[in-house]
Amino acid sequence: MPLARTGDLVAEAAAKRTAVAAFNVITLEHVEAVIAGAEAATSPVVLQVSENAVKFRHGRLLPLARAAATAAGAAAVPVALHLDHVKQDALLRQAADAGFSSVMYDAAHLPYRQNLAATRAVADWAHTQGLWIEAELGEVGGKGGRPPLDAHAPGARTHPEEARRFVAESGVDALAVAIGSSHAMTTRTAALDHHLLGLLDRGLNVPLVLHGSSGVPDDELAAAVGGGIAKVNIGTALNIAMTGAIRTHLADHPDGVDPRAYLTEGRRAMADAVTRLIGVLAPTV
Repeated sequence: MPLARTGDLVAEAAAKRTAVAAFNVITLEHVEAVIAGAEAATSPVVLQVSENAVKFRHGRLLPLARAAATAAGAAAVPVALHLDHVKQDALLRQAADAGFSSVMYDAAHLPYRQNLAATRAVADWAHTQGLWIEAELGEVGGKGGRPPLDAHAPGARTHPEEARRFVAESGVDALAVAIGSSHAMTTRTAALDHHLLGLLDRGLNVPLVLHGSSGVPDDELAAAVGGGIAKVNIGTALNIAMTGAIRTHLADHPDGVDPRAYLTEGRRAMADAVTRLIGVLAPTV
């Protein structure tokens, strides 16, 4: 089916008080696993390509983007493409032509006024290209190998009134909020600030996004969705599943050299993780 649009999937999820799962992909096996897992769950899904993933692919966006778009076109469920955590203007401006309907522009590391000014400029341009824009206020830590922010550090939480002004003045379509999760967590021990989420949900008129969700336990994820999160970003959980399956296969087959054998196991493990996590975020009645 034709590529879906991220904004449409998020709006539909928000209206039902569920969340659309958005999985970060690095390899073709990631892409195939996410689609297979979403098909098993009979659920729409978002494929996300981050700026760091593009750097890994020698700075070239199109090879992975074209592969993702082709796989999405053959999927039995709606699939959208999202360009994630973009800081480079040159990469941002490739998004629409590469098949992406949405971009997360990341200026959360900047002071508030600089974040607002940069995000406003990007949103103005992006909307002329038909792109749905997500931004972040309050820095979700753990990006780029950096340690997570202390829970009480300045900027480690999204301030509700500041968020209301930011959304109104920036023109963004969705806001990633810092409520206690962190990127690249390999243990599921994050505790979310549900009181803060409630204030943000009541105070903002755009969908809310949760980053760093791999470190959030299922019950906390479900509560966050019930509290207003409409898009949930997941990356590390897939990598944990893939790497674990490959390690097990290679341990059991120490003389094996055909990558298809262990990549099959890694892809299957990722697909199972996708199906399970979608069930947490958008359970069927």
